[in-house]
This record gives sequence, structure tokens and C-alpha cells, in this order.
Amino acid sequence: MTIAVYPGSFDPITNGHIDIVRRASSLFESVIVAVYDRPEKNLLFGVDERVALARTAIRDIPNSSVQGFSGLVVDFIHRMQADVMIRGLRANSDFEREFEMALMNHSLAPDIELVCLMTSQKYQFISSSVIKEVARLGGSLVGMVPPHVAEALVTKYADYIREVEKRAGGQYNNRTTGA
Repeated sequence: MTIAVYPGSFDPITNGHIDIVRRASSLFESVIVAVYDRPEKNLLFGVDERVALARTAIRDIPNSSVQGFSGLVVDFIHRMQADVMIRGLRANSDFEREFEMALMNHSLAPDIELVCLMTSQKYQFISSSVIKEVARLGGSLVGMVPPHVAEALVTKYADYIREVEKRAGGQYNNRTTGA
């Protein structure tokens, strides 16, 4: 059985991530979305929230699951008895970073194969950081994240949005959820 692990911070999970999981699930017998608990990033959601959002997002992909992890990704992959690490690539800048990480991971665990999937064209502009910025500013996330993720973002940014509404004299229109 070939098990693949798709690691990342998923803060939050996007439709681009889900597309990678769906495509990987057709290539491997099992795909584990591995949510890293403490990446060196400004996280909006805690690890339990990110795991829950990801589980809901991929629940219709039959051979997929979600788990949080800490430590080295290669150690997690070994614990899961997986053979493959999945990564999604959007642009040249992603390739350079992924190439550096792949070399390091290969030196740590030469038995783990790396499979990079090109992001579908319709999702190439989507990143979790851009999604958070659009949500913070009240923009529409329709088609970029699942509805439950958009709602979670609205909830997280509710205080910020209320402050913007107050400064705009109640004229602020939140289009994040498409409502």
C-alpha cells in the first residue's frame, strides 16, 4: 500500500490545497494531510482548528485523512509508514523553496520520495496568506475556500471588521462569504 503525506500549515486550507489532495488521492492508496503545529509563520488558527477545518474540507475524498503533527516532517512520514511526500507548486518561487526543502528532506530520509503536483491554473493565485488578507479586509472568498473556512475566517476577523465598519460609518459591506 502506498501512503502519501501532504504536509503544510494549512492556515487555512484553500481550494488549491483541496485540489492537490483530490488529485493525489487518485494516485495513491491513502493520502494523509499533515497539519504542522508550529510553523515559523504568523498563524491565525490553532492546530486543532486547522485540523478540524481540513477534515471538513476533505471529508468527501474517500482515501484521505487529516492529522496534526510536530517535529520533522520526515519523522512524521516514517511514523505513518508512508513512502511519499506530496507538495503543491504554484510558481517558480514555490519551486525554488520546495527544491531546497526536498534536498534537506532527502538528506534526512533518502527513502521518502517527493512528488510535486502543479496547482491547477484556476488556483495558482491562491495562498493562505493572501486568503487571510482578503478576509481581513472583507473581500469575497467565494471559489477560493470552502464556505465553512470562509465562515471561520469571518469569525476570526469579526473584531477587525467591526472596527472597519465603525470607521466607515456603518457603510462597510462584508462580501467574504458571498452573502
